[in-house]
Amino acid sequence: MADERSMRRSGQPAILPRDRPGATRAVAYFMLAAFSLIIGLSIAVPSYRGPTPTTAAITYATGVALGILGLVCLLRPQWLPDSFWVGAPIFAIAVIGALNYLTRDAGVSAQLFFLWPALYAATFLRHRLVVGVLLGAFLTDFVLVRLIVGLTQAIRDTVSLVIAVSLASIIIILLRSRVAALLAVLEDQAQSDTLTGLANRRAFEVGLDRAVAHAERTGEPLALLTIDLDHFKRINDGHGHLVGDEALIMVAVALSDATRGADLAARLGGDEFVVLLPDCSAADAAIIAGKMQGTLRARWPAARTPLTLSIGAAAMPDDAR
Repeated sequence: MADERSMRRSGQPAILPRDRPGATRAVAYFMLAAFSLIIGLSIAVPSYRGPTPTTAAITYATGVALGILGLVCLLRPQWLPDSFWVGAPIFAIAVIGALNYLTRDAGVSAQLFFLWPALYAATFLRHRLVVGVLLGAFLTDFVLVRLIVGLTQAIRDTVSLVIAVSLASIIIILLRSRVAALLAVLEDQAQSDTLTGLANRRAFEVGLDRAVAHAERTGEPLALLTIDLDHFKRINDGHGHLVGDEALIMVAVALSDATRGADLAARLGGDEFVVLLPDCSAADAAIIAGKMQGTLRARWPAARTPLTLSIGAAAMPDDAR
């Protein structure tokens, strides 16, 4: 689970895949709400649509366009590029600013619409992008109030908006960071073997699919070691389950010491282990298997029952597809 720092290091998108459905609904509901508000107020309050027929036409056209876009976001979000969901708050600031200027509305209710792009950014975007959205909202609000009312009112209203929106955004960012940390812990627990700390079967299957796809795409070799702890039942029966657990942990240590950073070692269950070796031939896999045996002999006390491993090696594309 990526946090802000890991997102920047790995070059992940500004909106994580898990946040896309929420961002989609947020934009759709905003567009549809804006459509209802603009058209409803334009009909019920003639002064809202602006002082001239031209401004009225622009107001109606903007409302209809927002309604159509909202339906697209809700029903066919796949039609819109990824950049749209990142730029949505900037687009919202531009629309809010333009409508406020056309209708000459500098009241508190009109300025509060800038709260939506700020909260959207705080909920879904990276922290650096949140700062940019907030600055855009504050600057737009200041310029609008300055043009419509005057400098003194613009300063007073912008300061109030900065305080209210910034506090709300900080709270959301803090809550979002806490949720991300909890999700990271849960995901790690869901993909790790409790006893050994290695990847579990679920994580191995995901890693295997990715590694096979990468090997097929690049033509690089891919090796797999299947590992079984010899006479594990005899160890449990003769020395107790606590010693059996220690033996499994020691096997995990041997696997970790012998593998590289890109390799994936996993416990499938019981005394069965696997190691996935990207960009590794069968011959190199056999060398790594020998290192595992040597590490296990060196680390396990000689006075205890002997620990040995049965290891099989296969490689793509020589042995399997």
